[in-house]
Amino acid sequence: MKHFSELEALRTRLAEQSAAQARERELARRERERREREAAVFRNAMADAVPLRGVDRVAPPRTPAEPLARMRERDEQLALAQSLSDEIDIERLLETDENLSFRREGVGVDVVQRLRRGQWTVQAQIDLHGKRVDEARAAMVEFLADSQRRGRRCLRIIHGKGLGSVAREPVLKGKVLRWLVQRDEVLAFCQARPNDGGAGALLVLLRGS
Repeated sequence: MKHFSELEALRTRLAEQSAAQARERELARRERERREREAAVFRNAMADAVPLRGVDRVAPPRTPAEPLARMRERDEQLALAQSLSDEIDIERLLETDENLSFRREGVGVDVVQRLRRGQWTVQAQIDLHGKRVDEARAAMVEFLADSQRRGRRCLRIIHGKGLGSVAREPVLKGKVLRWLVQRDEVLAFCQARPNDGGAGALLVLLRGS
């Protein structure tokens, strides 16, 4: 009896599988017929269509973009960086106010005031903290050149407060001030507000490209 029950169960499963396969075949047949009907409707609708005559168009040759002389740009930026002096006297160029600031000749005092108040949004920043002097100078020059190419006007340069130096004095701070004064694209800069880095950073305004 047990063997007979197992045969009956197997027969039932096979019948169910066969029925399921039959339903799938029927659905596939109906889908093929539907597609054929739609194709026939489209062919009938387009039976009177006349192909357009060819138009004598000449595709203009594409002018390949001139390769960017990346190596030459790097060499030029390196040369500019090396030309920046660390020894120039900038005391007479800096504003004698409570917060260190500089403005190029012809730039109004209000420009520095607005820069300090944060009326320009900082669009990019670079952190020179921890770099050697030569590395920091080259990185800053590249950062300024790239920012001007991208049309960025307001930047933040983080030079650090010198807390980790041997004499606990900001080595890069004075050098960054001298470098920035020598860059023609720099219109003005001032010490950042406390929430922007305070004495460890500068806000820089670039000339428009």
